[in-house]
Amino acid sequence: MELWYTEKQTPNLGITCLVRETLCHIKTPFQDLAVIDTLQFGKMLVLDGMVQTTEQDEFVYHEMIAHIAMQAHPNPKDVLVVGGGDGGAIREVIKYDSVESATLVEIDEAVVEMSKKYLPGISVGLSDPRVNVLIADGIKHVKESVGKYDVILVDSTEPVGPAVGLFSQDFYAGIYRALKKDGMLVAQTESPFFNRDLIRSAYSRIKSVFPLTKLYLASIPTYPSGLWSFTVGSKCYEPEEGKQKPVETKYYNSAVHKGAFCLPNFVSELLEAEER
Repeated sequence: MELWYTEKQTPNLGITCLVRETLCHIKTPFQDLAVIDTLQFGKMLVLDGMVQTTEQDEFVYHEMIAHIAMQAHPNPKDVLVVGGGDGGAIREVIKYDSVESATLVEIDEAVVEMSKKYLPGISVGLSDPRVNVLIADGIKHVKESVGKYDVILVDSTEPVGPAVGLFSQDFYAGIYRALKKDGMLVAQTESPFFNRDLIRSAYSRIKSVFPLTKLYLASIPTYPSGLWSFTVGSKCYEPEEGKQKPVETKYYNSAVHKGAFCLPNFVSELLEAEER
């Protein structure tokens, strides 16, 4: 008998995958966590019924959340990743020789441990000596950090449960304070097809804090609609200008860097409506 997994992405739409095996399914203090092995996308991390990452397409998300800021900043030494317990964003960050310290703050220890156990290709960077993994509240960590980081990546889940506060005005203001005088923020900001109100509010909140704020896109097959947005806030460096530092990637390159900021009309109009 075949076993299929379905993520209901909206009340009217879902993504369905044929499952080879359920490797792990537990209740953590924060959420429902599962790792399933699918025939199409390989191993898949699922939190509260929502796909977070898969072996087949994870490189797109993790490269695009990391490399835009890491390339735009001329010398990122101290980097913070809030969330992202699977380790994929950290893996990309430590590809840069300039990085002296990469801190991962994840509220749910089980995400880190299950990713190490079942997703070694994604979590491989967590063993790097430059990486410090803290099992803690990212909001509190940001609030307690002042002028400490060159780049902060907010690799959050959808804005439910413990991740709700990661989309708030106070949190973005805290990130501004936690960054050095030339620091940069990148936050994942959901699908422009299905999460328009969230994109509007997140973009507006980040723009109210950072003098340079831009939204960019990437294509991620297993995420709702397959089109995903990220918002970058910068204190001084132009986000669209990558330094073309040599780094090994599967999706990101200098042309993709520039092209990611070329927005379809319906996305541009979404942001313009918020600014009016």
